[in-house]
Amino acid sequence: MKETPLTSETLDDFLSKAREASGLLKALSHETRLLMLCMLCQGEKTVGEIEQFLGIQQAVVSQQLARLRGDQVVQTRREGRQIYYRIADPQLAELISVLYKMYCSPKAANTSEAEALAEA
Repeated sequence: MKETPLTSETLDDFLSKAREASGLLKALSHETRLLMLCMLCQGEKTVGEIEQFLGIQQAVVSQQLARLRGDQVVQTRREGRQIYYRIADPQLAELISVLYKMYCSPKAANTSEAEALAEA
């Protein structure tokens, strides 16, 4: 990988991208929002589906989805009376998928248990 020489222009570009990444990470830094995004990385979901799966109130789901919409992390589509939510950016979906595999998948849980046993 070829390194970019550090100039004032590249530094400005790095700063701009760092701000963008920081904003995204702030949006992801809430456990309910992260759980919702893990669900959405598996496909579109309605508020009702998210509410039922997570076992939290509709108002909380809607509030967190509004935050994610405001941060342009999720997009919606309407079908009749239902509104479906999906992750807006395929690269973000890929990132969430990696986080899911690391922390949420059954394999990740087994790995953590195996690591705990190995340390004992």
